[in-house]
Amino acid sequence: MGNQYKQYIDGEWTTGESTETFTSENPATGETLGTFHHGTETDVERAVDAAEEAYEDWRSLSRINRAEYLWDVYHELRDRHEELGEIVSMECGKEISEGKADVTEAWHMVEWAAGDARHPQGDVVPSEVASKDAYMRRKPRGVVGCITPWNFPVAIPFWHMAVTLVEGNTVVWKPAEQTPWCAQIVAEMMVDAGIPDGVFNLVQGYGDTGAAIVDHDDVNTVLFTGSAEVGQGIASEVAQYPGKRAACEMGGKNAIVITEKADLDTAVHSAVMSSFKTTGQRCVSSERLIVHADVYDEFKERFVSLAEDVAVGDPLEEDTFMGPLIEAEHHEKVREYNELARSEDTNVLVDRTELDDREIPDGHEDGHWVGPFVYEADPDADLRCTSEEVFGPHVALLKYEGDIERGVEIQNDTEYGLAGAVISEDYRQINYYRDHAEVGLAYGNLPCIGAEVQLPFGGVKKSGNGFPSAREIIEAVTDRTAWTLNNSRDIEMAQGLSADITTKDE
Repeated sequence: MGNQYKQYIDGEWTTGESTETFTSENPATGETLGTFHHGTETDVERAVDAAEEAYEDWRSLSRINRAEYLWDVYHELRDRHEELGEIVSMECGKEISEGKADVTEAWHMVEWAAGDARHPQGDVVPSEVASKDAYMRRKPRGVVGCITPWNFPVAIPFWHMAVTLVEGNTVVWKPAEQTPWCAQIVAEMMVDAGIPDGVFNLVQGYGDTGAAIVDHDDVNTVLFTGSAEVGQGIASEVAQYPGKRAACEMGGKNAIVITEKADLDTAVHSAVMSSFKTTGQRCVSSERLIVHADVYDEFKERFVSLAEDVAVGDPLEEDTFMGPLIEAEHHEKVREYNELARSEDTNVLVDRTELDDREIPDGHEDGHWVGPFVYEADPDADLRCTSEEVFGPHVALLKYEGDIERGVEIQNDTEYGLAGAVISEDYRQINYYRDHAEVGLAYGNLPCIGAEVQLPFGGVKKSGNGFPSAREIIEAVTDRTAWTLNNSRDIEMAQGLSADITTKDE
């Protein structure tokens, strides 16, 4: 049945106000992994009060001193890589290499944030007046509410929190209700690192807990990663509070453009990874493959063959490529979209919606299993299945004719703008894609997954609101102050303004 875990508020492990609990379940087996206390509005209030109380002392430390706490977390992430990677795979269903990669990405983010503490921040610029110094400084914003998703239950929390803490803010964190065990271990690492009471707070729960964080008057910044629907709601809510800020990284209907100049080995392998890694449950997963007519038939044959053979199974086994979907509700959603594609008169090429009993591992019959679903569609047709995010292994092949401009036009024909890739051996085509694809993350001759922490991570259009995460989260959690210092006893003004003060004649 798993252990029972508490929340972490103001330096204490606590059950909180409510007696209501919820469980975490292994999506591959249905096994209960642990029981967790559901945070209430009162728990959020206490956590925010603690974060606000701790803020002044925390911000008064140097950036380097604050980063020292994160270095301890970095070393623990590395030391517990194998153990935590398995827990990630057990709790969110990612196959084991991806579970470990989740932890690797977390330590990369902490390494970058802590290392950045010794780098310059701000700009020294020449003043128009020789006796003045002019420069820009960053200041922390205060209490930051972090709301993170289940599909990267260790990496994305550190995308939010590592830079936030190094820059002098304090944190109230609400992780996804599907992966509270991973959150528990992250919290334990923070506690073991000795982060002062109130600087870091963990409140477990559902959407109501997250809403209490978003609505709290003393939460200065909200960081959110998740669906466009929820993210847009958060951004709209936060906009009602003067001075409050939201950074929302949301979903996508991502695509790979495969031109007539593509290396098809690169194209096929990039497409399979982009479409089926994490069982399609990445905000950057590709659900559209836009393929030039000259290479379409060969690409289709090869991609379909691999989609039919991709190994679905126990995420803890090394030879598994795809694990289960996260939960029963999402399983039903993916099934519904597969049926929708059929009803919209597409040509279904691969349908592994219902897996053969022989494909489901022994003892895993209660898992949320689904395989790839691949179909052909008309890129000019107004179809829900090719325009709405499914968040599963649901992939459309779209044939195009003409030049790269046409392929990119189809790529951009969506409300979303998160990630995309182009596969071509022609640098002119790649450069055209680079300059015209409406995405925040773009790749050439690569899958459209695999972000690196030293780059911004975020989208345009419906996929973001202008504040990318990873390294660029600094723009959301700090304010910039333009500072000018006069080193003279005389006041000399810029733009030729006079400092003389005239008075009325008596």
